[in-house]
Amino acid sequence: MSPVLQQLAKAAFSYPAIDNHAHPFLTEKNRNAFPFEGLNSEATGDALTVDSHYTLACYRAAAQLSKLFGLKGDEANWESVKRKRETIDYAELCAMCMNPTGIQCILIDDGLGGVADLAEGYRWHDQFTTSPTKRIVRIEVEAQGILQELLNARATEVTSTTVGEVLATFTQKFRESITASAEDKEVAGFKSVACYRTGLDIATSGALEEIQNSVLDALARYKQKGDLRFEHKALNDHLVRITLEVAGQHQKPGTYAETGLGDSDITLTKSSPAHMQPIIEAYPDTTFVLLHSSYPYTRDAGYLTSVYRNVYLDFGEIFPFVSGDGQRAVVRQVLELAPTNRILWSTDGHWWPESYYLGTLQAREALYEVLADSVRREELTEHQAVGIVQAALFHNSNRIYRLNLEPNMNML
Repeated sequence: MSPVLQQLAKAAFSYPAIDNHAHPFLTEKNRNAFPFEGLNSEATGDALTVDSHYTLACYRAAAQLSKLFGLKGDEANWESVKRKRETIDYAELCAMCMNPTGIQCILIDDGLGGVADLAEGYRWHDQFTTSPTKRIVRIEVEAQGILQELLNARATEVTSTTVGEVLATFTQKFRESITASAEDKEVAGFKSVACYRTGLDIATSGALEEIQNSVLDALARYKQKGDLRFEHKALNDHLVRITLEVAGQHQKPGTYAETGLGDSDITLTKSSPAHMQPIIEAYPDTTFVLLHSSYPYTRDAGYLTSVYRNVYLDFGEIFPFVSGDGQRAVVRQVLELAPTNRILWSTDGHWWPESYYLGTLQAREALYEVLADSVRREELTEHQAVGIVQAALFHNSNRIYRLNLEPNMNML
């Protein structure tokens, strides 16, 4: 066994962290609203509740949570973990999971489906950090709410002859909403889920007629299903372009784009950030943060990060969704090309406090193991490796989101 690199280990396992992309906890009342297997997988149905038990990611999560909960021997398994967590007071469970993370600040996307009814508000999470939580505005949710208000105020149905007027009003109100968020100090940045809805081949311009037709399609879906969900390419691309323009004008850091790793909603072949090259070039004054490690397209993301100064690469969600070997491989791919002053870490924590715990623990382990290998091969000095860890966990996010925080060295 190789000797521990003490300074690197200290940085990897105890340096304070800024979680640059996460989601809220479920409330105590709703702590069981979703299958707990969602901790490790984006699958649905039996693929989630049965098959995910047999992944290396689940085996590892069960082992680490068993240790946290004091389960040993034959009890150290997934089903025992699920039973044990039910016996723990919710406030105690949240603190048990969050206290060891060293997370100083969280940037929370509170637009995830179900948040309004099932989850805590973003500022509730301040009890676990020493710096205030900030919001990430999910633009599709904002836009859907605006269009819903316009429809509620109308006495007549929107038709092909009136859709132009509706689109103009909607666009104006959406731009005003995004501008207000860009000027709001509580907002860290914006996020689009275009990857899930229509793909990352976002057009740099759009014909008015196509956008109007997309609005009509969205309204037809609303009439049929009773809910507004923007999954119409011309309209979704229109929203992204407005957001990118406003963010650039206001120098608002952090326009997030979900890339790669996700659920069955995505079309995998359209989830590579390589599709975003034209839109990245079209908005050079806007900061892009490529989320989810862009897995399995991490090298595509690393390439973009290496050649465009307005692109940053988040290595999140793979903890705990991907096996330990897979995580180390992804971190290595991130470091192949991406400048280390433009890589960011996140848990992509959601619903369960355990997602924050595992997302932090496993990320710290992967950073140490990958960088220690490089130090032992004399590709890096230990001092340089320490600097990379500190930048990835804290300083890069602190800089690009202009949080102006000092690292709290007393957290761990």
